Amino acid sequence: MSETDLRDALLAAAQDPKRARQHARRLAPGFELPAGLAEAADRAAGPLIVRACRGGWLPEDFRQAASRRVDEFAGSYVLDALAAHATAVDPESLAEAGAVRWWTGAEPHLMQWAAKHILTPAEAVTAVVEALGLLLTLPVLATAPHPRPAAHPGGGGVDGVDGKRLGRVRALLAKAESSSFPEEAEALSAKAQELMTRYAFDRVLVEAAPDVASSRRIWLDTPYTDAKSLLVHVVAQANRCRAVFDARWDFVTVVGDEADLDAVALLTTSLLLQATRTMIADPAGRSRPFRKSFLVSYATRIGERLEQAADSTLAAAPDSADLLPVLASHDKRVATAFSTLFPEVVHKSVTVRSHEGWGAGRQAADRARLGE
Repeated sequence: MSETDLRDALLAAAQDPKRARQHARRLAPGFELPAGLAEAADRAAGPLIVRACRGGWLPEDFRQAASRRVDEFAGSYVLDALAAHATAVDPESLAEAGAVRWWTGAEPHLMQWAAKHILTPAEAVTAVVEALGLLLTLPVLATAPHPRPAAHPGGGGVDGVDGKRLGRVRALLAKAESSSFPEEAEALSAKAQELMTRYAFDRVLVEAAPDVASSRRIWLDTPYTDAKSLLVHVVAQANRCRAVFDARWDFVTVVGDEADLDAVALLTTSLLLQATRTMIADPAGRSRPFRKSFLVSYATRIGERLEQAADSTLAAAPDSADLLPVLASHDKRVATAFSTLFPEVVHKSVTVRSHEGWGAGRQAADRARLGE
């Protein structure tokens, strides 16, 4: 078979990844991996990587999707294909996702990759077929642009201020996560949210808002991703953002200003860690209904607390009268960007089946640290 025929055969096999081993044994029946097949694999993966990148997939999204849908070998091949073909992507983000070009040009990548992982030709081609099968299923994602942050009057950029404030928030949340005292954790988390809210109010008064909001994806670990997505939603809402959950891929897309997106990511991660730790420690928390009810109740109560904290911070702000019209304009801009990206959002409820779980989740949310 020619290299083109081999590429087409691999792509055809990728449409039936459940039979990847059978396809692989047919394409690589011997003890040596044909160079033509290795080149064909590279030619098959390249256009799929480029298409997905143009469709809004970021390096971390590839890594997250692979970790959920394929085994470690196919996932490794996806990241190598990303390193080889995502030439227009920021090298730093590639490296952070583990997509690093480590192989040489002495022989085709697949041959070096199979040797690195100590795989037979059939095993290596099985991984390729599964990886291609994943790449074929990646949809176009709704993604907002990432505007440059505005400069402060007086010449200073926002980066230094952002880093200083976020550094303090991270320190508070880390302390909250490590504390074994619920009351202390609650106070620390509350302080962190207050600090983020105050910084956001300061920012909107002195910075020129970008023309459009940005977006970010937050991937959720299974199980109970629908319940966890509710927590992301309430944290996003409290930080002047909008969020929508993609149940097919277990991620939430959050739309808002870059600094607010940072706040949402930080606080969500911390609160999920605190919720999981408390839920697992509960003697009654071993059943699925309990845990799901716990997380839904936790998110609901956290939303109430965050809303109260935001209202209190706004009421205490010395420039509250000036803030109201600016915040209204900000909300309208974020809402417009969100409706443009997601014109058809379906609202769904999450079922709660454990009264004990609901009560325990609410108590845990009352104790959760929103920062200090």
